[in-house]
Amino acid sequence: MEHNHILNYNDLLEGNRKWVQETLDMDPEYFEKLAKGQTPPVLWIGCSDSRVPANQVTGTLPGEVFVHRNIANVVSHTDLNLLSVMDFAVNVLKVRYIIVAGHYKCGGVAAALTSKQFGVIDNWLRHIKDVYRLHKAEIDAIEDKQEKENRLVELNVVEGVFNVCKTTIVQNAWESGQELSVHGWVIDINTGLVKDQHVSVSDNDSMDKVYQMN
Repeated sequence: MEHNHILNYNDLLEGNRKWVQETLDMDPEYFEKLAKGQTPPVLWIGCSDSRVPANQVTGTLPGEVFVHRNIANVVSHTDLNLLSVMDFAVNVLKVRYIIVAGHYKCGGVAAALTSKQFGVIDNWLRHIKDVYRLHKAEIDAIEDKQEKENRLVELNVVEGVFNVCKTTIVQNAWESGQELSVHGWVIDINTGLVKDQHVSVSDNDSMDKVYQMN
């Protein structure tokens, strides 16, 4: 479908039928195999933005990435939804990689840099405002508005990675010797390419003692 086409409800149903047929043409047993279960090696914590779907960005198929998405890919230790996803991914699916994936031109991050009220979402954006507070001097020193937003996108990912690592879920996995690493990515909407933020963590040694659970 063309990007300027406005989807309607029937387009979604027709798109599903087309996708099923094209998939079966390539592999007649595809859905039979898919129905047997999932063993994805990756948990993706990304933004709800419609332009950054996990499978398309990574070139993976259904069954290969376990996904949690929310506005501005926030990782909060009080988010029961996220914690439930992480617990299932780490302790049941035994994923090997957790990726916190942000993206440039993120509306949530841009909104967090303003004083405007948007509604209920303002409470959610507080998490990103807290990231700004932690890095206020660096961000305020950037004059260009887009560059300022870009840097907060990156820092939000970095903080997200460390917030994932601080959870008892990940701490206990490492303590038991489970192979698990956490990574931070930013997707450049202009190119589609991923920028690794080089904040990969695979054990307790990188964490402050106060966050290490023994």
